[in-house]
Amino acid sequence: MALIGALFLTPFAASAEGAREVQVAGRTLTFLDNGPTGKVVFAVVFDSSKPASVAEKDEVMGALGAGMTVGAVTIVGKAVDANAVSGISGVSAFYLTHGVNYAAVGAVAKSKKVLSISSDMACVTSGACVMGVAASPKVAIVVNSASAAAIGASFKAAFKMMIKEI
Repeated sequence: MALIGALFLTPFAASAEGAREVQVAGRTLTFLDNGPTGKVVFAVVFDSSKPASVAEKDEVMGALGAGMTVGAVTIVGKAVDANAVSGISGVSAFYLTHGVNYAAVGAVAKSKKVLSISSDMACVTSGACVMGVAASPKVAIVVNSASAAAIGASFKAAFKMMIKEI
């Protein structure tokens, strides 16, 4: 597990949990078969009626800043209210904050064949998200195999050895 932490958290030094988790999520893109290169847009999906969701969105957007480079990918964030996800285009992944209606947003992500990621493992276990990431107390990555298959996402064998699949 120390190897996972080294792979996913360095060289970024983040203090906020949401910031660390988006860094882990960003690094996972390098393990996608036929993964993206260049500029990648994360739709940071939040519920504007829930202060905790807005706070997590702010943390994630702050961590991404003008762009977070991971290998051959530079991730930029686009804040999107959960009520507006059906109209969004040009994004490579949805990053769902806590408090978002996972079922509704996950259904949109699946219909658009877009990777869905959250730091809330309930999103993954429900099947609404493809991937869940946690950075505290240790790095943990959980992939919902059925949800990944539904959008055509597959991961390299080396990555599968470091994660939990459900």
